[in-house]
Amino acid sequence: MLTALSIRDIVLIEKLDLTLEAGLTVLTGETGAGKSILLDSLGLALGARGDSSLVRSGQAKGTVSASFALPDRHAALGVLKANDIDCDGEIVIRRVQNADGPSRATINDQPVSLNLLRQVTTELVEIHGQHADRALVDVSAHRRLLDAFGGLQAQVEAVSALWRTASDAAAALDEHRALMAKAEAERDYLEHAVAELGKLAPEPNEEQQLAEARQLMMQSEQYIGALDEAEQALAGDGAAEAKINAALRRLERRKDTAHGRLDSVVATLDRLLAEYSEAGRAIDEARRAFDYDPRELEKSEERLFALRAAARKYRCTVDELATVRGRFETEMQALTDGGARLAVLHKAHAEANAAFEAAADKLSAARRKAAKALDKQVMAELPALKLEKARFETQVQSDAAKPGSHGVDRVEFLVATNPGTPLASLMKIASGGELARFMLALKVVLAAKGSAPVLIFDEIDTGVGGAVADAIGKRLARLADGLQVLAVTHSPQVAARAGQHMLISKMEDVSSKRMVTRVQPLAAQSRREELARMLSGATVTEAARAQADQLLAGQG
Repeated sequence: MLTALSIRDIVLIEKLDLTLEAGLTVLTGETGAGKSILLDSLGLALGARGDSSLVRSGQAKGTVSASFALPDRHAALGVLKANDIDCDGEIVIRRVQNADGPSRATINDQPVSLNLLRQVTTELVEIHGQHADRALVDVSAHRRLLDAFGGLQAQVEAVSALWRTASDAAAALDEHRALMAKAEAERDYLEHAVAELGKLAPEPNEEQQLAEARQLMMQSEQYIGALDEAEQALAGDGAAEAKINAALRRLERRKDTAHGRLDSVVATLDRLLAEYSEAGRAIDEARRAFDYDPRELEKSEERLFALRAAARKYRCTVDELATVRGRFETEMQALTDGGARLAVLHKAHAEANAAFEAAADKLSAARRKAAKALDKQVMAELPALKLEKARFETQVQSDAAKPGSHGVDRVEFLVATNPGTPLASLMKIASGGELARFMLALKVVLAAKGSAPVLIFDEIDTGVGGAVADAIGKRLARLADGLQVLAVTHSPQVAARAGQHMLISKMEDVSSKRMVTRVQPLAAQSRREELARMLSGATVTEAARAQADQLLAGQG
């Protein structure tokens, strides 16, 4: 739900902080008091196009902040998580409009694009009214709403999975056909390349290994010379080893009577003699490792030259030659397997397509059944809203030639406001008031199965009498049982059903001598006076107060 709205320096609003409650909240006030300013401000926070004219005269910028509290797993939280925006269940949206033109937006203090802002707020708020552009008129949303109403999400997900499988199978088939065509066109080249690379048999990382071996062989004489010098230094004239050996023998003769005091020295000298011997063996082994046949160096150089020549020829690196060889062999296999691979892919595609088409047909039938149920429920709402002569129909058009992850259906809500007139899209309804009441009827039916948590209705009671206004109020109250509903209204019958009533007024600020808009939550007595004003006009009569009491009492 929308928990708070803060506005600074937007048109006539200098400073406004509203705390909002669950259920139905109404905003009332005289014409021109600033109700549209409040909605424009909220629209700015929700991602509407910025306009520097919204900034209050004389100020550098205007700001709107909206706070939302959401349940776990709400769709908006998923959008934020996918975009690496931290959120613990509360979303704070802030939009700053500068007087010199550009605006910027943040969500939970992280800068966001307007596109991302709209993705998030579409999941949070729906605005319905005579001139609202964010409502149920978007045809692209009708299929989703029908699926939600009919409880068809599981079927839609299954169809979507089958569509992906069929699409992957089609892509694999097309790719193999393209591969065969390419291979056929380059048959001679492929045969030569496969034979040449097959004979060469390049290995991964072979170039580096050959280059290192070549370098070692070229410098083997230097390494052997260094080993010879090390051997000579170790051997010397043999005096050192002889002296150590003599000392060891002398101490070994006296070790047994020294009660262990010579054991450490004897062990150390013994290890030293062993290490002398081991060092000599290591030098001999290392020398043998550098003892190369000159023909080996020649072979390595020839191999390295052949690999690099092939890499230049096939326009790749030496390390990529093995991969290129595999690709050429695969292309040749496409020509020489007698079409076996093509047949396998063709069968897989046909089976995947058949499975998708069968599931899509079942989904289409389910949608038509759900559409009839939706039409019946919406039609039942229309008479009380003074639309008793109107017709509503959910049109489901199936076109197997235009499949997609959603199936093969195009869904659109159509209406006719007068007998004998053809059905047309919602946007073609002439009267804004009629459009708003159609929206209300749809929302009452769809609210629990695919609605944003916050609904805003802007003067949907315009041009209707008391009975219809009362019917609108009842339906708004029903919606507010499970959703948060905000309604701008001129109807006392609607206002009387609210749990929270706010009065919008325009007055002159004493200090600045400017007109400013104020929004004030009304307590019981003030609310009675406002309802009486709405009933009687400029002069509030006792009869109007009595009628206001009756309206309030009737909602208890």
